[in-house]
Amino acid sequence: MGRVIHTESAGKNRLRLMKGVALAVRQLAQQREAGEEARDLAAFIALALEQIAAGVDESVAAWEKRDYWVKADRFRMEWAWAAQLGAGMRAAVLAGDWAAVAQIAAQVAQKVGHVTVPPGHRLGRPWVGAWKALRKGR
Repeated sequence: MGRVIHTESAGKNRLRLMKGVALAVRQLAQQREAGEEARDLAAFIALALEQIAAGVDESVAAWEKRDYWVKADRFRMEWAWAAQLGAGMRAAVLAGDWAAVAQIAAQVAQKVGHVTVPPGHRLGRPWVGAWKALRKGR
């Protein structure tokens, strides 16, 4: 049996999720009312931020093996916002607190403002069905 090669690293996954979050935040800002699509968008942002936060430890594992503790800690501190805002967005969406969703979405927009999503992206609409997934994972 040969080696298993993972082509989907934590960094690639994080970049893909960041592009999806940037796209979702921009779409959420255009929503006029708290309908089904707005719930899906907010739920996707919460789930994606939680996945980003979960991937941080996977990214720093190689640095910790080589005793680069400072670099690993700096990276964790740089991405700590994802876990905080993801948990806040999850709580706000499940509670139906749209004022809090708007406030957290604005904070997320500041963090992902530098992410460029080209007009011909192949991301599609990754937020479709996110509300059901968020409610399932309560």
